Amino acid sequence: MVSVTPRTGRIALGGGCHAWVAAAGGWGMSNAGLVAGRGASLLVDTLYDLRLTRFMLDALAPVTAAAPITTVVNTHGNGDHWFGNQLVAHAEIVAARGSVEDMRQVGPAEMRALTGMDDAAGRFARRAFGRFDFSGVEPVLPGRVFDGEAVLDVGGTEVRLIDVGPAHSAGDTIVHVPRAGVVYAGDIVFARATPVVWHGPFAHWLAACDLLLALDADTIVPGHGPVTTKQAVREIREYLVHVHEQAAARFAAGMPVMDAARDIRLGRFAELAESERLAVNVHTVYRELDPELPPLDGPGLFGCMAELCTAS
Repeated sequence: MVSVTPRTGRIALGGGCHAWVAAAGGWGMSNAGLVAGRGASLLVDTLYDLRLTRFMLDALAPVTAAAPITTVVNTHGNGDHWFGNQLVAHAEIVAARGSVEDMRQVGPAEMRALTGMDDAAGRFARRAFGRFDFSGVEPVLPGRVFDGEAVLDVGGTEVRLIDVGPAHSAGDTIVHVPRAGVVYAGDIVFARATPVVWHGPFAHWLAACDLLLALDADTIVPGHGPVTTKQAVREIREYLVHVHEQAAARFAAGMPVMDAARDIRLGRFAELAESERLAVNVHTVYRELDPELPPLDGPGLFGCMAELCTAS
């Protein structure tokens, strides 16, 4: 099993790096990070609503009092990594181009609509996201967009941004602090939870895992779950390979998407939380293999997961 640091809240990682780790698991309970240099800090991601983001910012105050947040990096366009941006709007907010495209498509209004739907997708979404309050969230998009890679100087500390997407989403940024040997991986790494391939292709996510494994970094801050090591990256990679192989075999046999999702056996990966994400992952494989297969919108994907939960 993967090696993890089981603490939550603010965790000092050394070299001016800190992790903010959610106190509970489940959908939307994301992590963040802070890189503190001389007189300035970089915040990696905000959280899913204003209450959670305020709590985090207050807890980071012992560090940011001397090194205020001047830069924010949103690792990707899922709301649990940027809906709190309005509370740090004074800083320069940076994201990859694909991430900003995702933000424009699914913001707080769309999440309010999804969780308000009176069908299986809406009921599933309310179970997943009912703990969050989207009512006061105003979308604040990044003002600085980058392509490929960017290098930032944060109070004398070098911070590398690498867009490894599209993979989990349309744009996925990993934040590497070479001096500290720390990587903030965003949702390229889930620790103790099932990864979800909203966008793909799978090959890009596998390449991102290989890149992470090749970096000189021993500490991985995942987008969800406890602070971990490269072993978590290996396990994510193995899950993705397994699902792609199993789904591709069923596609070749002519099995419909949801039949394939119900038929696949996850083996040792069945212990990962949120296993219903398999429905989304299988659909992504099928779309890779058949580009004519129409994409599903958010309600459609959540409906598939709700169906898989009912069948299990």
